[in-house]
Amino acid sequence: MEASEKDTYKTITAPSSEVLFKDRNSKFFGYAFPVEDEELIKLHLEDLRKQHHSARHWCYAWQLGKEETHYRANDDGEPANSAGMPIYGQIQSFEVTNILIVVVRYFGGVKLGVGGLINAYRTTAQMALEASDIVERTIDIRFEVAFDYPEMNIVMRIIKENNLEVIDQKLALDCKIYLSVRKGEAERIYNKFDSVYKVSIKRID
Repeated sequence: MEASEKDTYKTITAPSSEVLFKDRNSKFFGYAFPVEDEELIKLHLEDLRKQHHSARHWCYAWQLGKEETHYRANDDGEPANSAGMPIYGQIQSFEVTNILIVVVRYFGGVKLGVGGLINAYRTTAQMALEASDIVERTIDIRFEVAFDYPEMNIVMRIIKENNLEVIDQKLALDCKIYLSVRKGEAERIYNKFDSVYKVSIKRID
């Protein structure tokens, strides 16, 4: 399989434990969260702002998407690119997606300089990722297979022979079975059903 047809992605399964990095009296608390959408990102940020209401900065980066990814990095008042991008760099380094990393800073009275800040935010993000359970998951494609009862046996045989995951089925006047298939296998499975007389298959999102 070519690299462009990658059909797995890495993410985290649960929020990380809280990590703490200290530099010259400044404290940096790090957190990693699994997220599926921007709404959830907002909720986590609101929670941390309440939890650390006396902190100075709540810097973060997130990445969403499995095949096509998009990201955002936020310095939250720190010098440009001294916080959000170093955090995002660790997301790239660990090759994870559907993730939010937040680093909360309590200022300790001594300025760290841009180099010191970059190091602090990068290190805290790395610690949060190391405290997380990173898993590899498959990118799956969903299909609807439609047929009449006489074709039931052949459809079920293809499903069984290929160990396919049935996510739903509607057996009424006609039959519809919904399958989740790993992306790398999708074309082969599609062709198997497509070549059967009186059975139709289509991709659903």
